[in-house]
Amino acid sequence: MSLELTILGFNSAVPTAYTHPTSQLLNIAERYFLIDCGEGTQVQLRKAKAKFNRINHIFISHLHGDHVFGLVGLISTLQLLGRDTPLYIHGPKGIEEFIMTQLRLTESNCSFEINFNELSGKKSVLVFEDEKVEVFSIPLNHRIYTNGYLFREKPKQRKLNMDAIEQYPEIEICDYQNLKNGRDFVMEDGSIIENEDLTFDGPRPLSYAYCSDTRYKPDIVPLIKGVDLLYHESTFLHEAKELATYTGHTTAKEAGMIAKQAEVRKLVLGHFSNRYHDYSVLLEEAKQEFENTVLPKLIGTIKIKE
Repeated sequence: MSLELTILGFNSAVPTAYTHPTSQLLNIAERYFLIDCGEGTQVQLRKAKAKFNRINHIFISHLHGDHVFGLVGLISTLQLLGRDTPLYIHGPKGIEEFIMTQLRLTESNCSFEINFNELSGKKSVLVFEDEKVEVFSIPLNHRIYTNGYLFREKPKQRKLNMDAIEQYPEIEICDYQNLKNGRDFVMEDGSIIENEDLTFDGPRPLSYAYCSDTRYKPDIVPLIKGVDLLYHESTFLHEAKELATYTGHTTAKEAGMIAKQAEVRKLVLGHFSNRYHDYSVLLEEAKQEFENTVLPKLIGTIKIKE
């Protein structure tokens, strides 16, 4: 099993002929989540050969256009494609009014239900969960209310230790699922065989943290500690630290510092200012703080294995 992050766009506010605003498609535990939806996201999804009907949850970090202006276009396309299953949009307070006003004024009647989960708190909260995945908000510090998101697999089933199990004839095939779920086995005489004596640890759960537009905010480190993959904005070089703080952004050096403090496995940079035509300078600065740092590739997929 693996975690797969497809970069649909990674530049800052102004689109160019060769770059696109922020949007990502995450596959974790065979759940497909769209993260932010800048202009042209639906075109990028086409280029990535993504299946639109597999996207049921969209997570929006904040209401700046380069992170949300593509959303109503995507919804309209889903309508034209005949979608009939509910769509869930998680984002800051105001996202429902933002979308529904556009749909109303354009007289676009959706064939599917849109459910909005609006966030307004300043503490990390559970945003979504099912039997395999949980998603938490990561409060950030931008010019307007902004959240990143932490996507984390739940603990996976344990693996059966058949050599150990065969020593106990009372354990039957019908008991295997309980053992995989971590339960101890109770013998007929009432004695208990602990689960760890009958099973091995299951595959390690994977995790991904998305930290979009934000000033340097080291207090997020405990929330993202040890994640397998961290995306962190790095709009400017550190020589422009004053400008970064003024505009509500982070430098490449600071992104590397966050990754180092959080002891993540891999860092991917993004949200670059258009003043930089060679992104390698941002990569070099971040790698001085955290070696395992990479640049994003448009329509490129980063895979993290267990």
